[in-house]
Amino acid sequence: MLRRTFLCLATAFGLALSGAAFAQPFTTLSPPQPTEPGKIEVIEFFWYACPHCYTLETAVVSWTKNAPKDVVFKRVPAASGGWDKLAAVYFTLEAMGILDQYHGKVFEAIHRQNINLAKPDVREQWLAKQGIDVAKYKDVEKSFAVMTKVQRAKQMSASYKVENVPMIVVDGKYVVTAGSAGGQERVFQAVDQAIAAVRREKGMAAAPAPEVAKR
Repeated sequence: MLRRTFLCLATAFGLALSGAAFAQPFTTLSPPQPTEPGKIEVIEFFWYACPHCYTLETAVVSWTKNAPKDVVFKRVPAASGGWDKLAAVYFTLEAMGILDQYHGKVFEAIHRQNINLAKPDVREQWLAKQGIDVAKYKDVEKSFAVMTKVQRAKQMSASYKVENVPMIVVDGKYVVTAGSAGGQERVFQAVDQAIAAVRREKGMAAAPAPEVAKR
């Protein structure tokens, strides 16, 4: 857990560089990963226990509300090593149809209330206090659908070379982190620039910015 926390905290080094000039505030993933045709895919890899993922969440929500029509946004809980326990929380809440209601509350519980939701007994107590049926949660958590999604998240974490979070990948090719962007407050400026680069490469016109498609 300490090693994983260190990797998460490694993104903080980018904050010290916020005054520097970055000609290209993103790096290139090699090899690039396949994406669904038709829209520009933006994936945020995160971990519930990462403090920088928690502080970035407000910007994530704000950006997705105003992202252009040609963008599809996806959250993927990183599932490398010990991160898979909290990835399972994400996918279980999603399968129960209550993710939108509790996604932010999971972050708050961990970072504001110091509740270790990676521990089953602690998590069950927290779920009960939220009015969530613990027995149903446990059944869903063990379901084939959830286990398959956790395994897929592990595969994606490896394919996308996720070693620290938050990490945002644009169209399977361009990687944005606080370090590459020159500070966490510049992350979505960098995402917008990466999207613009994808459009240029594909000869796409800029799209208007109503609601983004979210998954």
